[in-house]
Amino acid sequence: MVRRDRLRRMREWWVQVGLLAMPLLAAYLHIPPPQLSPALHSWKTSGKFFTYKGLRIFYQDSVGVVGSPEIVVLLHGFPTSSYDWYKIWEGLTLRFHRVIALDFLGFGFSDKPRPHHYSIFEQASIVEALLRHLGLQNRRINLLSHDYGDIVAQELLYRYKQNRSGRLTIKSLCLSNGGIFPETHRPLLLQKLLKDGGVLSPILTRLMNFFVFSRGLTPVFGPYTRPSESELWDMWAGIRNNDGNLVIDSLLQYINQRKKFRRRWVGALASVTIPIHFIYGPMDPVNPYPEFLELYRKTLPRSTVSILDDHISHYPQLEDPMGFLNAYMGFINSF
Repeated sequence: MVRRDRLRRMREWWVQVGLLAMPLLAAYLHIPPPQLSPALHSWKTSGKFFTYKGLRIFYQDSVGVVGSPEIVVLLHGFPTSSYDWYKIWEGLTLRFHRVIALDFLGFGFSDKPRPHHYSIFEQASIVEALLRHLGLQNRRINLLSHDYGDIVAQELLYRYKQNRSGRLTIKSLCLSNGGIFPETHRPLLLQKLLKDGGVLSPILTRLMNFFVFSRGLTPVFGPYTRPSESELWDMWAGIRNNDGNLVIDSLLQYINQRKKFRRRWVGALASVTIPIHFIYGPMDPVNPYPEFLELYRKTLPRSTVSILDDHISHYPQLEDPMGFLNAYMGFINSF
């Protein structure tokens, strides 16, 4: 009798907990995106949008040095946006006539359709469409990329190598801390769960919040160069814009694409004759030292490499902007 009463009270307690939790969970799952900080709001308002197949793509286009013919196009990483480049933006405008960056489809302030088959091929086509939109399709372009952007740059390089009409004419390529080799890439646990979660992935993306995001991203920064909470909120605000957290699992399929098309994309890097450089934060847990660097130098013996300080990790342009900028300028001024 006593045991039955205890079980009944436990059931009643769980029912009460459930009734209390349901509205809280409902409110949590529909929590509005965070307000943009003044800096991020300024970044958005100073940018523009163009339309690609009915989808709005955000981009920045700054005019820098007058009289210089040089153009640099910046390709950001996962899961962030073009805002990753803000710390070196002014420095680039002192060297280049045009400094251009975009938010890839599914990132930042660009549209984030769902369901949608996100692919590296489509992102490369968007870069080409942006340059046509700006009337720069026949100009020689310097590409500067990071992480996910490295893979997009590889596809653009492959198209350039094929010498097809309407493709970018690439003058130089500088990569940074991207998993260009599937065999040395170490995705984060959260990325694995979202990429391969199957029916659970949509649930996980909806449950993701700032706490989960910040705890997942912070370890890819060096111990002395981790972003402040306000900087993390800027990154999270970019992701949450247009419900971007709900497409992260779809965007992560690029990891599978990279394995499938390894020969195409690594082959493009290994076979072209344009100047290629790599800026490397050696503490990167995603592309670990020395395995990554050994394979890179073996595969691309003609490429030059800048290794930043030992404590710089996966986001070198944010962790050591001056070191990153100096390394890039040294490369650009070498040819």
